[in-house]
Amino acid sequence: MKLENTFPNTIKTVEELREITGKPSELVNNKVISYLDEHCRGFIAKSSFLTLSTADELGFCDVSPRGDAAGFVYVLNDKQLIIPERSGNKRMDSMRNILSNPNIGLMFLIPGLGETLRINGKASVIHDEELLGKMAVNGKNPLLGIGVDVEECFIHCAKAFKRSELWNPETWTDKEELPKGAKILAAHAKLPNVDEEAIGKLLEKSYRDTLY
Repeated sequence: MKLENTFPNTIKTVEELREITGKPSELVNNKVISYLDEHCRGFIAKSSFLTLSTADELGFCDVSPRGDAAGFVYVLNDKQLIIPERSGNKRMDSMRNILSNPNIGLMFLIPGLGETLRINGKASVIHDEELLGKMAVNGKNPLLGIGVDVEECFIHCAKAFKRSELWNPETWTDKEELPKGAKILAAHAKLPNVDEEAIGKLLEKSYRDTLY
């Protein structure tokens, strides 16, 4: 079902968009490469967190976080990398999307650094014990891997991080005022006899016992 756009004064064409934003500089136009050079590899080796964007066959999108010790993504060669799939909630949104639509977008972050590394390409779901063994933690292989055939790599500037002051602890919300995941889950799930306290205990057990 296609939903009609309800926002006023929307842009309809690229020409309209460019009239407002202007065109990218020569530097921006030339920064994209199609392989993992030594700079990309060095960035990935220091990255402990990435976001992974996929879409299903109808175009419905999903963004999912992945994180582990720095260098957790395995670079196979200058055109391929593998992201380990650890224990999770078993929804498998990203995996299911990849099986019907291989297009994928990644954004690698390094804590404290404003610039990010963006990689786009085609993904596949890997179940190869030899390759998964290269990403083992505490002697335990990841369940699966997301293999990415790299098509585009480029550095994204730090403006979003500077505007948000994301890495500045002085701007962080006090712990007592942060949203509570257990409370939100209880409100959304509406399961009988399952309250915030019960979900909180389930989350704590999961974080303690099943990270790997």
